[in-house]
Amino acid sequence: MSKFIYAHAGDADWKSALDSCLEQIERQRPDAPAPDLGWCYITDHHTQAAGSIISALRKHLPGVHWVGTVGVGIGAEAVEYFDAPGIAIMLADLPAGSFELFSAPERLDGAAKGFEPFTALVHASGGTPDLQAKLEAASARLTTGYLFGGLSSARNQALCFADEVLPGGLSGVAFGPQATVFSRVTQGCQPVGPLRTVTRAQGNYLVTLDEKRALDCVFEDIGLSPDVGDEALRQELAQTLAGLVATGEDASARPGQFGTNTEVRHIVGVGRKGGLLMIAEQLADGMRLAFCKRNAEAAKHDLLRIVEEVRAQAEAAGGMRGALYISCSGRGGPHFGEPNAEFRMVHQALGGETPLIGFFAGGEIARHHLYGYTGVLTVFAGA
Repeated sequence: MSKFIYAHAGDADWKSALDSCLEQIERQRPDAPAPDLGWCYITDHHTQAAGSIISALRKHLPGVHWVGTVGVGIGAEAVEYFDAPGIAIMLADLPAGSFELFSAPERLDGAAKGFEPFTALVHASGGTPDLQAKLEAASARLTTGYLFGGLSSARNQALCFADEVLPGGLSGVAFGPQATVFSRVTQGCQPVGPLRTVTRAQGNYLVTLDEKRALDCVFEDIGLSPDVGDEALRQELAQTLAGLVATGEDASARPGQFGTNTEVRHIVGVGRKGGLLMIAEQLADGMRLAFCKRNAEAAKHDLLRIVEEVRAQAEAAGGMRGALYISCSGRGGPHFGEPNAEFRMVHQALGGETPLIGFFAGGEIARHHLYGYTGVLTVFAGA
């Protein structure tokens, strides 16, 4: 089994950063098979150079297909380039016919080529029209239904790469059954109240939970007096989020934790007279909801738990070749107490030798869900 090749560098001059990455790659290539798939993640300091970077990679590494995106931060090994210039690259030698790139969801169909898409890595822009519907459609085209990936978090232009630079949309690479992939979601929020049922909602207005006014429920669950002033209420709700489970989805989880089907959304408004809340998501009667708060310690324990689970699966399947970690742009080292903390935890928990790169996203994708404040770890395994 060969490990993937990877490299990373931070430099305000993209040419210098890329040259450093290419030098690192060349030092590893003599002992590695010829790669055919590459990932490239860049921070938005280099957005304007994205086309030049991809062109240079294709010139220096012919025969490699490239996927990736732009983020406010990226990571590699135990290093995070957060709000700083950076480039991270990883190269894989995968079996012939084991993957296909796609530039739009409707092209995620390998039937004409005799290719069976099992899983898929997707990158997208948060401004993509009907994004949730596109995720569901892409998931439905896969044998396993499992997507993994994230949204570009670039502050200037949300670009994605799929052998070319694309202005947003949804694109990526599908993997066939020959590519052994294991993936997990780690939650970053902890419920502070019980799991309730949405009994009346309209659009993104939450009217009642368990047949009680939504505002009364949040008062009860976060321990806030109904007499609290408007400014104090606004500040408290700014730190409180809604963990949603769609109708028909499994809501099971460990005590005091969210399950992987929980999607966390912001509370963006309140109507005191009517006792309703405005949630940054379209709601429907029958959904389950628990109010929650971000919790760094709980997030750390859950992150280490999912790394251990994925590592055990990969080692049983022949060992870890390489890993992708996509985290929320609201997480990263600063959320865990110090620079580089999140990628360092993942890198060390994987054993310290597995190639690891990724980026900080504007929303994380797993299966057909669009998450917030989570991390998605994916490990490629093989004998």
